[in-house]
Amino acid sequence: MSYARLTNVTRGRVLGTRIAVADRWWLRLRGLLGRPPLVVGAGLLLTPCRAVHTFGLSYPVDVAFVDGGGAVVALYQRLAPSRYSRWHKAAAYALELPVGTLAMTGTREGDTLAWHSLAGRPQGAGGPATGVERAAAMTRRANSLHRA
Repeated sequence: MSYARLTNVTRGRVLGTRIAVADRWWLRLRGLLGRPPLVVGAGLLLTPCRAVHTFGLSYPVDVAFVDGGGAVVALYQRLAPSRYSRWHKAAAYALELPVGTLAMTGTREGDTLAWHSLAGRPQGAGGPATGVERAAAMTRRANSLHRA
């Protein structure tokens, strides 16, 4: 599994320093099931993903849905166990974080998120990746699921 550092560019706040990237069907299927509660700085980025559930979890999570350009399209603060989110047509990613992270960072719908792969950056990348470049940096498959 690869990992990334995620920042809310709009607010200038770090959402996580070790976000696991679930970019394969098995990783997405398993999600957080069978894992201990998330700690500050940790999280899970599901790609592609337009809806999540917490059936099988024993703890709540904060969830942000993000479109292909990095814009937050929906937020769920403290999504309790045995619940589910709505389906978000505009979403390309779901970001699951420890409870309180969205409130602590002031993250709101419309904010822009940027992330950097901790396993390696695309060749020639300078600053934060944007748009389709960001999707390529976050997945092992170059742009096969994310088109501009």
